[in-house]
Amino acid sequence: MSHRFNILLFDGFSNHCLANMVEPLRAANTLSRQSLYEWRFCSVDGESVQSSSGLAVTPDVALTDQRGDVLVVMPSYGFLQLGKPKTLRALLAAAKRHAQVAGLDTGSWLMARAGLLDGHQATIHWDELSRFEEAFPAVDVVQERYVVDGARLTCSGAMAAFDLALALVRKDHGPLLSMEVAHLFMSRGRSDHYALPMQTEDTLVNRALAIMQANLETPLSITQVARKAGCTQKRLETRVQADLKTTPQALYRRLRLNLARRLTEETEQSIAEIASRSGYENASAMTRAFKAEFGQTPSAFRNRV
Repeated sequence: MSHRFNILLFDGFSNHCLANMVEPLRAANTLSRQSLYEWRFCSVDGESVQSSSGLAVTPDVALTDQRGDVLVVMPSYGFLQLGKPKTLRALLAAAKRHAQVAGLDTGSWLMARAGLLDGHQATIHWDELSRFEEAFPAVDVVQERYVVDGARLTCSGAMAAFDLALALVRKDHGPLLSMEVAHLFMSRGRSDHYALPMQTEDTLVNRALAIMQANLETPLSITQVARKAGCTQKRLETRVQADLKTTPQALYRRLRLNLARRLTEETEQSIAEIASRSGYENASAMTRAFKAEFGQTPSAFRNRV
């Protein structure tokens, strides 16, 4: 079942902030080949809004009666003038129809003005921290990139919105997909289809990831990967499980199949050649693994694309 986001935009919203929230969700859908997330753009009255850089957006719907998993509040510039009774009433009513409410950038201020952050830990754009803390003593204000406190989510700006989106993907669908989404946005479109190294927060796992990605066409055994990473196979298995909730074997297979998927989508190479470049001895073995991972054969995937 999809997680539904209703994104409440106000005049002066940040394009950067909006993209950094929505694009990771879109990427999670793309990488998983499932509709894990869906979103609608809203305004309080359904009327068109304009971003800080002049991009006009006609919302899908008015906020009235919209329900979902996450209501994202995105005012950005001009937020001090938005706390009018009509807007606050609409925000309070909408909060009751959503499991969580997220304030991006200065959205925290509007949430706090509506009383939605009382008793919660929250952050805001760091230029506003002192004023925010003084204005709302019932809020536990902290200087963090983003804060998840139960049903209340807040972040400090556009770049932090990306971090928050990744955190939501990680919570909903695990650390491996979250890492792959982050990796997708690090890609530089290299012509050889071998992307920049994936990274996680564990140094040892990063070493193993780099070794695996350098040896996709001729895979190593996990014992060899561990030896090159400077540890035992048992230690590597423990650290990968703790950090990515999977095994080194499954992680290595996922990396090889992700390469196969990119080659299938972006090149006209034969399935046999793709299998060879992905470390499979024959096309049949790669096709079986590809279907088990992505739910369809490489040929069917290519035709669909």
